[in-house]
Amino acid sequence: MSDNDPKQPGAGESAYPPPPPAPTPPPYAAADQPGPPQPPYAAPEPAAPTAAQPPYPAAGYPQQAPPSHAPGYPAPAYPQQQYPAAPPAYGQQYAYAAAPKNNALAIVSLVSGIAGLTILFGVASIVAVITGHISLKQLKTNGEAGRGMALTGTILGWVGVGLGVLFLVLGFIWFAVLFGTLASTDYSYS
Repeated sequence: MSDNDPKQPGAGESAYPPPPPAPTPPPYAAADQPGPPQPPYAAPEPAAPTAAQPPYPAAGYPQQAPPSHAPGYPAPAYPQQQYPAAPPAYGQQYAYAAAPKNNALAIVSLVSGIAGLTILFGVASIVAVITGHISLKQLKTNGEAGRGMALTGTILGWVGVGLGVLFLVLGFIWFAVLFGTLASTDYSYS
């Protein structure tokens, strides 16, 4: 045989070169690979926890997936995930600032002002004006709420007082005209 002849396979040798060895996956790549195919009717079996992995995640620490970078290269840096503060435990209340209470005279002024224009003309309007002014003076010194009610009651009270005075003046004029007409009439029959 000459040196230029291709080598003839001998006993136990193949005509083809040997296949390259299968690459061995890194130990962390096993989690990325799908497992053996499952029949469609069987439920997947849960993996049993090992001594290195607890059966549940530790409180406050997120579970991190194994790195998926090529060996020999540094892992990419990802920002740490921030979690919101935990809500209060069952039975605890959220802290809310207490709203200041309303001034009682402001409420009385508002109700009297409305009543002075609808039901009790004059009398309730005077009560609304008096209690409204007292309430506004009290609200300047203490921390109570109700300034809007006191102002509304005072304004409605003054409107009621003004309408009451107008009705009194018109009533007096009407009475004077009526009395003057009756006085000037001559009832003598001759």
